[in-house]
Amino acid sequence: MTEPAVPPVDDGTPLRVRVVRADRGALLVVPDDDLGAAAHRAELPRDGLLPLPDGTRVPPTVGDVVDVEVDATGAWRATALHTRRTAVVRDSAGRTSLEQAVAANVDVVLVVEHLDPEPDLGRVERLLTLAWRSGARPVVVLTKADLVPDADGMAAEVAQVAIGVDMHVVSVVDGTGLGPVRALLTPGVALVAVGPSGAGKSSLVNELAGREVMATHGLRADGRGRHTTTHRQLVPLPGGAVLVDTPGVRGVGLVAAPEALDATFADVTALAARCRFSDCAHVTEPGCAVRAAIESGDLPERRLASWRKLAREAAYAARRADARLAAEERARWKRVTREYHQRLRGAGSPRA
Repeated sequence: MTEPAVPPVDDGTPLRVRVVRADRGALLVVPDDDLGAAAHRAELPRDGLLPLPDGTRVPPTVGDVVDVEVDATGAWRATALHTRRTAVVRDSAGRTSLEQAVAANVDVVLVVEHLDPEPDLGRVERLLTLAWRSGARPVVVLTKADLVPDADGMAAEVAQVAIGVDMHVVSVVDGTGLGPVRALLTPGVALVAVGPSGAGKSSLVNELAGREVMATHGLRADGRGRHTTTHRQLVPLPGGAVLVDTPGVRGVGLVAAPEALDATFADVTALAARCRFSDCAHVTEPGCAVRAAIESGDLPERRLASWRKLAREAAYAARRADARLAAEERARWKRVTREYHQRLRGAGSPRA
């Protein structure tokens, strides 16, 4: 991690800073009121966690606002984490039930999907659910419009699953459609780009930044994207906006509130509200508006299957989180009880 020269803080007051990049054991940070300033290295506690105002300790991520203090040697040390306005959160990979914050305090989530190869509608639905859950505004950006003969027709198919979401069809190569995306870059706005490897996120970031800030590579021989971005980083953009570029996602574990699923699948939700039975499973029940819409062709079967799949994943993630919290609470009480008995033994009088 390189460290540009930054004047130290010498008045003992904690400095409010924004995280530009989070690595193991340390952060790159800039003043929260000057996001275009040179970055400085700030050390993390040994466990890599910082306390939120409620006392919960979590790992910081790009976009977080943290307090740093300067010790006697001039080293910067992160000490506290401010409450997040928004957070793009995914279920952690592997067997743990911990959630992973991908970006914090963002205003717009750019769901970036390529037109070549053909867009994956299920992935778009998944990433939109992630975006709705964050509390930020989702916007779909379809890239590589110059590589397909009917970009508008393909976009119309994606629009059917991006209900209530602005969508822009772009080409970094010839500049098509970039104007509306640039219009999002108003002063003080923070955006994050999420999408698969090879979707052109880094090329889009470079174009919006007006300089090469992210490495780019072509597709692999099998047509799949390469992981060109290996870390998350906050990139200053012209006009005072900032954008978080993220590594490509091959699989996104879903952490979704019911409201996020309802927003992504607003068509399914509206139909389900018209079913005869409130607990309709949309299989063989009489008076099922969802099945009627599928039979009439108004709702694709794929759409219902995707809704069911994401709902199952979200429920599973919620159960794992509940189990983890219960285990942490049991461990806390065991620790409290153990410390209590240790104090009793320490306070006891010696036997005659």
